[in-house]
Amino acid sequence: MSLLVVGTVAFDAIETPFGKTDKIIGGAATYASLAASYFAPKINLVGVVGDDFPQSTIQDFNNHNIRTEGLQIIEGEKSFFWSGRYHTDMNSRDTLDTQLNVLANFDPIIPDSYQDCEFLMLGNLMPKIQLQVIERLRKRPKLIVMDTMNFWMDMAMDDLLKNISMIDVLTINDAEARQLTNEYSLVKAAKKILNMGPKYLIIKKGEHGALLFHNNEVFFAPALPLEDVFDPTGAGDTFAGGFIGYLAKTRDISFSSMKRAIIYGSAMASFCVEKFGTERIMNLDSDELNERIQEFIDLVQFDITLV
Repeated sequence: MSLLVVGTVAFDAIETPFGKTDKIIGGAATYASLAASYFAPKINLVGVVGDDFPQSTIQDFNNHNIRTEGLQIIEGEKSFFWSGRYHTDMNSRDTLDTQLNVLANFDPIIPDSYQDCEFLMLGNLMPKIQLQVIERLRKRPKLIVMDTMNFWMDMAMDDLLKNISMIDVLTINDAEARQLTNEYSLVKAAKKILNMGPKYLIIKKGEHGALLFHNNEVFFAPALPLEDVFDPTGAGDTFAGGFIGYLAKTRDISFSSMKRAIIYGSAMASFCVEKFGTERIMNLDSDELNERIQEFIDLVQFDITLV
């Protein structure tokens, strides 16, 4: 069994009401891989960086059983960089700077040693790149999960719709679900998206939790109320990594298993926002992870008698 994660490995510079950072490690594939590493025994990473990317971080990946044979290092070029400032509500942000650098010409090469992947996580990337990954795998994975964003709905809708028709699970936020379908009701939006092809849909609602849709079934997982939220960057990618990491560990892709995976993904995301960047999810121990999972269970579990 193996999990293949494809996406950005990058630098971020972040400003929130609680502080600001200089250049730190970021990227969708970074967050997703680290989150998945607490569950899946073997993770294969595909991405691209410049020669400015620190070797110590690559070693951190390896220490988390994240294999980096598929991480291209382009000599003489710089890694993808994003800088943003979050508003007081922490739900909205302004992009201050985006430098594609090596990502502008990213050609996702899948090493032979990655071809056994049973689970595929397609992080937020240009839809054409996501499609290339699917087409370059000799055997279709057992489960394909894909993340995307509103930018691609504006710039590459035809390509995006083609991808959506080919995957098993789509993860997007509530605003993106509404944009994709022109429906305000998330229930109506979910029905339209499921008719586009995926078997499952996850609609992320930030601090208000996440919804899982499959056929006529719906599951809702609340977000854990936290005292301190320092940085929401990467929380959605961390959620996706925890979600698919749990499924890869159990190899159970039933609706009931996905409900549990939502809880595990939500728990990982709750750690992510407690510090800037990847700091909080880099060195979790099993006890604190289990305690956080139990907090989610306690949050949603109760007895009631019908009257």
